[in-house]
Amino acid sequence: MPTKTAPKKPTTRKRTTARRKKLAPRKAPTRTRKGGSLIDRAGAWMALRAARHAKTHMATATSRRDAAILRITHEGCPTCQGNGQIFTKDKDGSFTGSKPCPTKPKVQKVSRFKVAIAARFGPEKTSGLIGWTCPCGTKEKPRFRDAKEATKALRDHEKKKHGAKTVGGAWYAQVAASPAPAPANTP
Repeated sequence: MPTKTAPKKPTTRKRTTARRKKLAPRKAPTRTRKGGSLIDRAGAWMALRAARHAKTHMATATSRRDAAILRITHEGCPTCQGNGQIFTKDKDGSFTGSKPCPTKPKVQKVSRFKVAIAARFGPEKTSGLIGWTCPCGTKEKPRFRDAKEATKALRDHEKKKHGAKTVGGAWYAQVAASPAPAPANTP
């Protein structure tokens, strides 16, 4: 008599491991009251205003330090008159931009104390920086290191106040008051 064999179990297929975990469906964010209380809104407004002011202040301080370093390293340079950069002018005498002084600096290392003093005190603390004026009367003090940054600030002003139309703003550069040239020795 034939022996009965147990029926064969189907072989279980080995499953491949999940390659990445499936994310749960996103929940809608819980809604909060817009703005919060008056004190919360005032605090947020003050924080944003302080952050904007700090950003501008830090950029200005950095520009002043950079300009002070250039003034100290190029002191007495006949090419740039001790400014560290040369301001270019158009045929009509209007300011068109700036370029670095091509001569090698006389001083290679500068004291941090001297830089801090030159950048913070004295009438020439902003010499070597560029500002802009708009015909509407708005002015920006010399605080930019190059004409490109000053142009960007002027364009931002035009977007906000003049509907992104160019109204003919002008740039100006503050230069160090150079001493009167020494008289030439003529025989």
